[in-house]
Amino acid sequence: MRHTTQCVKIPAFGFADTKPHYELLDGLRGVAALLVVFHHIFEGYAFAGSVNGVGDGIIAHLNHGYLAVDFFFLLSGFVIGYAYDDRWQRGFTLSDFFRRRLIRLHPMVVFGAVVGLVCFLLQGCAHWDGSRVSVSMAMLALLAAMFMIPAWPGCPYEVRGNGEMFPLNGPAWSLFFEYIGNILYGLLVHRLSTRMLTAVTTLLGVVLVWMTVGDFVGWGMFGVGWTLDGVNFWGGLARMLFPYSLGMLLSRRFRPVRVRGAFWLATVVMAALFMVPYIPGKSPVCWNGVYEAVCIIIVFPVLLWLGASDRTAGKRQTAMFRLLGDLSYPLYIVHYPLFYLFYSHLIHTGTYTLGQSLGYASLTVAGSIALAWVALHFYDIPVRRWLTSLTKKAK
Repeated sequence: MRHTTQCVKIPAFGFADTKPHYELLDGLRGVAALLVVFHHIFEGYAFAGSVNGVGDGIIAHLNHGYLAVDFFFLLSGFVIGYAYDDRWQRGFTLSDFFRRRLIRLHPMVVFGAVVGLVCFLLQGCAHWDGSRVSVSMAMLALLAAMFMIPAWPGCPYEVRGNGEMFPLNGPAWSLFFEYIGNILYGLLVHRLSTRMLTAVTTLLGVVLVWMTVGDFVGWGMFGVGWTLDGVNFWGGLARMLFPYSLGMLLSRRFRPVRVRGAFWLATVVMAALFMVPYIPGKSPVCWNGVYEAVCIIIVFPVLLWLGASDRTAGKRQTAMFRLLGDLSYPLYIVHYPLFYLFYSHLIHTGTYTLGQSLGYASLTVAGSIALAWVALHFYDIPVRRWLTSLTKKAK
């Protein structure tokens, strides 16, 4: 079995038929999820200002936090390649793969949609412009979200009115593309030779550079994929396909290097990358797009490689990595519905800085982390165990 010398045992609540984890990569996933949460705090101030006609709509701090999604896709590709590439020759089937991925991902998709509905109702069941939305349309949005059916801008169940694919829980857009990546892997990618996968990944990298450096979307940044408006679908697809494929390629070519303190180094570098302000200028190229491409194509793979190589963690660090990794997915899925309430508060109070709302912001972050912990231990793990036992009995 490849790479197992670099891994440690799975947590006690893990599933017996899964491979050991790269615990440090789990920790980095948790750090990235936390940085996304903090990015969305500052996004709230920019969004509230734009709704109220104040400011330029540019996020003041952690401006490039949206790139965490690209890091997630890279990690997912690496983990999928590591976990499943060598199973297909041992009787592993397409239905086995899809069943495992659905059990891993979909319970929290449903949970996030339900939390999103509750928060939408608490917010007053209205668009951001204040116009009312019927409860029946909110329920339709819930049903669509539970089955990962995206809303197109302006459709009846696009209930917030700002074009999100999943208006009850905006970040679910990345899960939509994650599912596409899983389907492509199960049907095709795992069959590709390493040489062919290298060629495909290179081509996808060229497309990504063209889209970022050439400002394909026209926004001066590549934070795309969350809406079906215009070219966003194709931008979101490119955001997933390249790092996902690159992660799989790295899992096949991985050879550890001698490194100590990789987690702390990667954490500092990632935070520093996300804190870089928006880079203006679109001539002769989109300079912010150049920065995005460098992060996605060069820096993130280096951080992943270093993280997968580090074997220096003690018991306490390993426990911290596990906690961060375990909470990363639930936190990513549940935090944004609570942030809708936070954004609504900012809009209605005319609050545009952290200093004006530190208490509310802190409560929102703490509530998100607490809800993620509760969802993990009292919903996600039990439901996944139950679904796994059902599928085993059905065989």
